[in-house]
Amino acid sequence: MRWLVLLLALFGNCLYYSNGNNVRLPFVINTWPFKVATKAAWEAVKNESSSALDAVVAGCSACERHQCDGTVGYGGSPDENGETTLDSMVMDGLTHDVGAVAGLRFVKDAAAVARAVLKYTKHTLLAGELATDFAVDMGFKRTNLQTNVSREIWKSWRQRNCQPNYWQNDVSPNPKKTCGPYKPYRTRLDRERYNRNINEDNHDTVGILVIDHHGNMAVGTSTNGATHKIPGRVGDSPIMGAGAYVDNSVGGAAATGDGDVMMRFLPSFHTVALMEAGLSPTQACKVALSKITKYYPKFSGALIAATVSGEYGAACHGFQTFPYCVQSGAAGGQLKVFNVTCT
Repeated sequence: MRWLVLLLALFGNCLYYSNGNNVRLPFVINTWPFKVATKAAWEAVKNESSSALDAVVAGCSACERHQCDGTVGYGGSPDENGETTLDSMVMDGLTHDVGAVAGLRFVKDAAAVARAVLKYTKHTLLAGELATDFAVDMGFKRTNLQTNVSREIWKSWRQRNCQPNYWQNDVSPNPKKTCGPYKPYRTRLDRERYNRNINEDNHDTVGILVIDHHGNMAVGTSTNGATHKIPGRVGDSPIMGAGAYVDNSVGGAAATGDGDVMMRFLPSFHTVALMEAGLSPTQACKVALSKITKYYPKFSGALIAATVSGEYGAACHGFQTFPYCVQSGAAGGQLKVFNVTCT
């Protein structure tokens, strides 16, 4: 009893659990230097009564409210019509339950709505206006996701003859010179099927992975998609295995970057499978990305990953560097930002 009293006196409420591999739990990792997301997830998971899933939703929601870099939450990344729509998913590593929303309109709380899909339905993914109806039925507020900033972004793009955009040369009028609407025109075999305008300033996703006090894992994503996207476009973020994936017996991963390319390879699932085969998180991320670069050498994207024991890593391609955040029980929960040099 004396030793317990002594520990409490020395550390107060800062008792963190070791997982046996010298990594102290709980643990949070997320894409980009979105510290507001890291801190919110950490504050949630510090409470032993909170689950990893609670923390993931808290972190994603904080990024949505703060409009992280304009690429997460309301008022950013307007589509061709000037509208902001949201994508999100959450996954529980213990149960493999998933909730996701895609193309969510008029509701700000995408991650919380995704969790409502997981909690209250037997479905995995709801999309578009009917996802909005579901959210309103669940008590979420219907509101305009546009802001003065997003309207100006859209107006400026229109004044530049809608450049850049996501159309190929197979349509008329020429999408490299003018706005649409576009119609099919001809077939070309030399088109580039990656997005040149995905870069450090338009990276579009927060992905968060959490391990709680009990060693349970969860992962989540939230984004407002690619700026000037074709209305109706959905990227990798709300697609399990593409935007994120987690398995409580192995680990988890999350992706960011050119979602149109990355979703074709399910890189988050691939990364977890590689960790299960014995690769380290960093090695697994690199191999998963190399599968993509074999076909799309000029694409831009990144992966973060962590094992259930809390070993973590990241890799990237196409950006100059890729920063990501980590906060764990080690050093009393100090938040650290790491920078990876990309290939």
